[in-house]
Amino acid sequence: MKNIFDLKETNIIIDRINKLDAYAKPQWGKMSVDQMLAHCNVTYEMIYDNIHPKPNRFKIWMLKAIIKPYVVGEKPYKKNSRTAPEFIISDAKEFDLEKERLIEYIKKTQSLGLAYFDNKPSYFFGKLTASEWNNLFYKHLDHHLSQFGV
Repeated sequence: MKNIFDLKETNIIIDRINKLDAYAKPQWGKMSVDQMLAHCNVTYEMIYDNIHPKPNRFKIWMLKAIIKPYVVGEKPYKKNSRTAPEFIISDAKEFDLEKERLIEYIKKTQSLGLAYFDNKPSYFFGKLTASEWNNLFYKHLDHHLSQFGV
């Protein structure tokens, strides 16, 4: 897995994001490009912005037991994978705003660095290793940027 905390890899991801335009069409899935960017922002909102309700203990237990290995493991996501309800974006969003927000979140995450995330609790999975955080971040971004052909 590529290291999203490496400035070189961060810049490659940002360059891919900058290749998107408001008219990009997905190669699979139902989201528009603006919805995809907003969807990717949810991951960072759950880390940096206290705007999403916390899941209950039972849901956390279920997610840790069933979903966590898939989300933080090395295997890429499959096309048309199911999306958690918290990540579903059904309304239109402002492309430029969502793009700018995502780039800023990625830069902030990279600047905080790998050590900052080691054993940091996630919204759904409890404490994650730095490697698990990296996989979560990189794999999710790579999946959706590939979805839109960049």
